[in-house]
Amino acid sequence: MSLIDRGRFKKYLLYAIGEVILVVFGILIALQINNWNKQKLDRIAEKRYLISFVEDLRKNEK
Repeated sequence: MSLIDRGRFKKYLLYAIGEVILVVFGILIALQINNWNKQKLDRIAEKRYLISFVEDLRKNEK
């Protein structure tokens, strides 16, 4: 017998919806972690550029 015949379609549907929600949450968490990492790398690059800029200013000043 299929799930519909046994009257378990509602349980199956709730289970499927729950699985979809878990997958969506997992993807959202992964995207957030990726964004945090990218921001961290951008801040590191920004610091390097600023240090290089200050060093160039000091060289040009002399």
